[in-house]
Amino acid sequence: MEKYYLIGSPVAHSKSPAMHNCAFSKLGINAVYGLIEADESELPKVVDRLRTENASGWNLTMPDKTAMCDLCDELSPAARIGRSVNTVKNENGRLTGHTTDGLGFIRALQKSGHPISGNKMTLLGTGGAASSILIGSALEGASEISVFYHRPSSAERIRELAERLSSCSRTVITFHALSDADAQKREIAESNLLVNATSVGMLKAGASGSECPLADASFLTKDIFVYDAIYNPPVTRLMQLAENAGCRTENGLSMLLYQGAEAFRIWTGQDMPVDYVAARVFQNAL
Repeated sequence: MEKYYLIGSPVAHSKSPAMHNCAFSKLGINAVYGLIEADESELPKVVDRLRTENASGWNLTMPDKTAMCDLCDELSPAARIGRSVNTVKNENGRLTGHTTDGLGFIRALQKSGHPISGNKMTLLGTGGAASSILIGSALEGASEISVFYHRPSSAERIRELAERLSSCSRTVITFHALSDADAQKREIAESNLLVNATSVGMLKAGASGSECPLADASFLTKDIFVYDAIYNPPVTRLMQLAENAGCRTENGLSMLLYQGAEAFRIWTGQDMPVDYVAARVFQNAL
């Protein structure tokens, strides 16, 4: 039996096992997908164990996506640009790292009828998911992306990413401090799409899930589509405030489904039956 895992902290809430195990069962693949709780400090030992056990592959979630880059033997072009890995394929002990978040996000927006090409996006966050969304959206042809960072150190890393992107994309990328309320108001007013790729608002240890990454919800107008990459809780505080302002909103379940479908393809060479999985795992909540 082939074994696959999700590694991160926290992971107990994840729908990835149900999603992949449902797909394995539907297609008659002899495989199982489980969970491993581990942060960056524990990741090297976990990866060594999985390599020794010849696990077929694994996914990474916060906070391990960046740390996994240095543990791979090879990185896909997108993973190399973003310095972020969320999918690893193990072939006889050789680990290849991929990032499927960006493609998952693009497919989710396409499914929702909100094109990225030619439009301006405000992106909150600079972590692994944000990096993948930035890469995917720039390559998809977004006209402009305004990135808001929490710490200057994280901004420096994603500035380097944007510099690498400049050779293959014409998207204008600007950077602003998340604490800069004036910049938030200005950039959101000019955007077609607001994306939260921070963990602010997520249900997790030490957080109530009631936090909002915006300095002021009055910045939101009905003309902007708000996508929150968080899916636990299914309706975040940001989404509540956006809906109150008349915005269309969506949580991260669709991105989870489509990034998972790409990981499934990388591992098995087969297409995930996404409609079947969505109906049974997400109860058609997408």
